[in-house]
Amino acid sequence: MKIVQKSLAVVGLGVLGLLFINAYQDAPTDENFEKKIINDYNVYAIQMPSYLEFAGEAVPLSNPDIYERMDKELLVNTYWQSNGLLMFKRAKKYFPIIEPILAKNGIPDDFKYLAVIESGLTDARSPAGASGFWQIMKATGREHGLEVNDNVDERYNLEKATEVACDYLKKAKESLGSWTSAAAAYNAGTYGISKRLKEQDVSSYYDLLLGEETGRYVFRIIALKEILSNPDTYGFNFREKDLYKSVPTYQVAVDTAVTDFAGFAKQFGINYKILKLHNPWLREPHLNNSSRKQYFIDIPREGYYQTNP
Repeated sequence: MKIVQKSLAVVGLGVLGLLFINAYQDAPTDENFEKKIINDYNVYAIQMPSYLEFAGEAVPLSNPDIYERMDKELLVNTYWQSNGLLMFKRAKKYFPIIEPILAKNGIPDDFKYLAVIESGLTDARSPAGASGFWQIMKATGREHGLEVNDNVDERYNLEKATEVACDYLKKAKESLGSWTSAAAAYNAGTYGISKRLKEQDVSSYYDLLLGEETGRYVFRIIALKEILSNPDTYGFNFREKDLYKSVPTYQVAVDTAVTDFAGFAKQFGINYKILKLHNPWLREPHLNNSSRKQYFIDIPREGYYQTNP
């Protein structure tokens, strides 16, 4: 019996030894921790990139508060997985429309991520009344030449709204001296950022003490830029066919009133719903157009939608 007990004790010690060895081998090290993939149903701290920039302007990550604020936005947006995947899907569809307009106006390409955090690349409307991809207020839209009324609201015209955003950002950059401050001004206003810079006697957004929303604003843009630019690094897995695709369209010029857009749509083999999907700036089922202004209505090319007669 003692021999058996001794044998079992030896076996037990051997098993424990193997367990300790395996535990030691499985213990996370700097090397194997970095090799872990994020989508294996575990939650990991995000490894901060050694360098981040917005519109060519470096983020001062060596400052402890800047590091922590950047880390927070990377964490929040990485682990909001459903929203992240939607941003990848929508970006594929809408960035090709936004990018050339930014480039034409001399606005850094990074500003396309500003539209991502403003609206999620949707025709959103805020409680304050800001509307469209770029969340433009009614007065701002009119100041920049957009038609904004109950019948037609060009804040929902992506191309025209992007032009307005470019104009605003160019002027903010000229006034404030940096693209980072111009981005913050899109949230708090050029006067608001200028006033805070003077009050606190600093020249950089990163040195300002700001409220919660504006204080997070640029960090959120940079986080979305980093994640959308590096899906594998942040654990987002998708195929090209999973992303949303744009439907080719052609334009029809209209310089008269349209009394019934449902009937108008049928002339082109589509229905009212599809017409509205491609022309969200048409706010009512008819077009007043008493001034005989020329509008261009986008019509999807044949073969992309199947509709019942």
